[in-house]
Amino acid sequence: MKTSRFEDAGSEFESLADEAKVDLPLEQTSAWEVFDWAVGGRLPWRKLVWLVDGEPRAFLTATKMRGRGFTYLWAKHGPVWAGRTPSAREEAAFRFDLVRVVRSLEPEVDFVRLHAHHRADGLRELLQSVTYDRTVILDLRKDADALLASMKKRGRRDVRKAMRDESLVAADETENAHAVFGELYELLVETGERDSFGILPQETYEAMLVGLGPEHCRLYTVRREGRPLCWGIVTTTASQATYYYAASNDEGRKAGAPDLLVFAMARFLRERGIESFDLMGIDSERAPQLAGVRGFKTKFSEEIAEVPGAWDVPVSPLRYEALVKALAAKRWATAKLGSVRRRLRGDSEGQDSQGE
Repeated sequence: MKTSRFEDAGSEFESLADEAKVDLPLEQTSAWEVFDWAVGGRLPWRKLVWLVDGEPRAFLTATKMRGRGFTYLWAKHGPVWAGRTPSAREEAAFRFDLVRVVRSLEPEVDFVRLHAHHRADGLRELLQSVTYDRTVILDLRKDADALLASMKKRGRRDVRKAMRDESLVAADETENAHAVFGELYELLVETGERDSFGILPQETYEAMLVGLGPEHCRLYTVRREGRPLCWGIVTTTASQATYYYAASNDEGRKAGAPDLLVFAMARFLRERGIESFDLMGIDSERAPQLAGVRGFKTKFSEEIAEVPGAWDVPVSPLRYEALVKALAAKRWATAKLGSVRRRLRGDSEGQDSQGE
């Protein structure tokens, strides 16, 4: 019978991963920890190695996150497995050991958020967040012509059209990020209002750029006559890049600036030795909220990649169920209030019309 246990690897975490030939995603490295330290409400936790019969089988770092009325551990893009893809039974054993450790060390933690290859009874859909389990990944081992040829017909057409517009200028503005991000943030505010999604405070994006540094975080833009039309923040490791955040205004969308941006970023990243570029998520059964970005992202590739999605693992089942019920009640009250406000506005507009 196999034996398993967790070991806190501390400063040796990344060297142990190297020895096990594990390619850690950026979010599971010390570079991401620097970013987490700079953001309020986040506290880097521990660096754990799961040993099976004394050999490293999985690696996991987590950040303690404080929400409104609850505390959880977020192991973003973890655990990372050594060797073969884990079976459902292995993942269940891993989570069993992890919950036991968390209960012992952090009794106030309500749940752990982590990624899993297999669905299971102990996994719950995320509270107050959206995950993705399908994405589009561009192969940057191809040169520009080959990459363009690998796109769908619509993607090639849109990129070429944007490239013909000589007023659009794509640039890497990483080195000047501190000076320009204030005006770029205004585009994100516009994007959030247009597409109905919440955005983080400006300081969080700036902390990301500074904390991760130019080695791991790049800022790209498309401008017209000096005016920003769209931008993207991309995180990088030695060989992989991820399109983390993006924003655009209406002028940029009409001009095809986001199409030019994706293609330009791919070329810039390839020059830096990056081999793959993850456009970070499209819709699926678990993430219908991402349907709006599917058409845009999938035109850049014929292939869709399946990836492990994130799940919540209750540490205290009773407290977790209480959180679920409280959140459901809050959403119901918010929807009810919105309905009342819309009805009152309708009544007011009707009265104004009668007065005219």
